[in-house]
Amino acid sequence: MRKNDIQANDVLLALVLLTRLPLPHLPPQAFQRQARAVWAFPLAGLAVALPAALLAALALAAGLPAAVAAGLALAVQVLLTGAMHEDGLADTADGLWGGFSRERRLEIMKDSRTGAYGVIALILGFGLRWTALAALLQVAGPWPLLALAMMSRAVMPALMAALPNARAAGLSQTVGRPRALPCLLAAGLAVFLSLPLIGAAAFGTALAMGAAAMGLGALARAKIGGQTGDILGAAQQMAEIAGLLALLAICS
Repeated sequence: MRKNDIQANDVLLALVLLTRLPLPHLPPQAFQRQARAVWAFPLAGLAVALPAALLAALALAAGLPAAVAAGLALAVQVLLTGAMHEDGLADTADGLWGGFSRERRLEIMKDSRTGAYGVIALILGFGLRWTALAALLQVAGPWPLLALAMMSRAVMPALMAALPNARAAGLSQTVGRPRALPCLLAAGLAVFLSLPLIGAAAFGTALAMGAAAMGLGALARAKIGGQTGDILGAAQQMAEIAGLLALLAICS
């Protein structure tokens, strides 16, 4: 297979893993590259955020309040991802705080039901994202959404490489543990593509997002011995919130 074909399949594979977009069927051998395709995770974030940013721009141009534009942008992102990251945040909160042993925490995280910790995490997480995004739209417009989406997906490969799989089955275990190079490519690509959107603020924002994700990773290591798909989804959410707050502070 030619190099260009491999790269194109990696992008499609990242979209399959992280979005609910209608996509062509990939050949079975493409899924053997899941751990190496993580470099394209920021591009999946870009695919999700671009329609959201365009809708927010249209809403603002139509004279709608920034809070409405922010709500529409969040709704688009939830629809295009199937709320997988939000689900990961809820399951992570339930598991890490709802159990007293590693086994019980993993059991809770696998349960499809959402408990009190998960509900509270969703309310706080969505509330912070909505409020901060509405404020950011007023001072910087909708295009920083693209940078935040790319960089928040770039933290996921880093956690996959830094932490072992906490269980022997699941999405994260199926994807595999990536090597350092695809993770570095993901981070570099996300920051590089963010520079035209938010300028030098990309560096400070990236540091805040990385710190949030690594903090969650340290907590996951202590409580369940590693990472799961839910932990990765929660890391994306935590990184996005940290990035929104950091970028808002910088722009203000």
